[in-house]
Amino acid sequence: MPTKNGSGRGSGSTATTNPPGNQTPNTPDINESEIARLKVDQLRDRLRRRGVTGTADMRKDDLVKALVKAMKDGAKKSTSARTGGSSRTSSSSAKKSTSSANPPGNQTPNTPDVNESEIARLKVDELRSRLRARGVTGTADMQKADLVKALVKSLTDKSGASSSSGGGGVRKGPQNSKSIKYAQEVTSVDDEPERPGRSLVTTDHEVIRRWAEARKGVPTTVDGTEHDGHAGVLRFDFPSNGREQRLREISWEEWFRTFDERRLNFIYQEERSDGKQSNFFRLESPDREDG
Repeated sequence: MPTKNGSGRGSGSTATTNPPGNQTPNTPDINESEIARLKVDQLRDRLRRRGVTGTADMRKDDLVKALVKAMKDGAKKSTSARTGGSSRTSSSSAKKSTSSANPPGNQTPNTPDVNESEIARLKVDELRSRLRARGVTGTADMQKADLVKALVKSLTDKSGASSSSGGGGVRKGPQNSKSIKYAQEVTSVDDEPERPGRSLVTTDHEVIRRWAEARKGVPTTVDGTEHDGHAGVLRFDFPSNGREQRLREISWEEWFRTFDERRLNFIYQEERSDGKQSNFFRLESPDREDG
């Protein structure tokens, strides 16, 4: 009769913990083989969405390692947040709780999504654009330090602008299309598609800007569609498609101002169903059929 031994049981446990393609113990959701198959631009884009910078000069092997590390760190934080961690005394538990509530770069208690260091690195035009999107006016004469404080206050104020003001949530109206209804809503750069090829929708300025810049997209308006000194039909010009003569470049501030004034939704894809980067996007207004 065969004898059971600890070695046999241990081998089975390891196989379960580390499925094929995953070389990192206790991280069943991280498939390193699949990550290694991503293209360089896709790796940089995913790292950027996780807040990792300085990837421009990194080679593919280093990008793969950096993404695996970022995903592992994210998994650890998620586990820690769910379990609360183990502590020997109530004092140490309180310290851990404070640390979780205030991650690096966040100087405002109990606001884990507000990274003040990152906000302070934004340009003045970007700060004004974000404040305008949240319904904050009177920013024209404000200095950068005041703009930073105003944006932090707006983000931490629970009574701030609703999702319909361009803070990421879907704008709704009588002409909402089926595309909006069945798309995954994205409200921040931390949100990731549920699967490759997933249709996404957002009004968040940073999500839109990062998506376009990852594809070297330039904010533009269709020449000849302007009216009353305002931008006309909004588009992005992608160099991979060849520059279009009819598109005129405008600033991000003007692009987003028009986007918000017309209450548009941004429908897009991060990747096609085959995992390749997608340039697909569409702008829709819930208030009229022509967007």
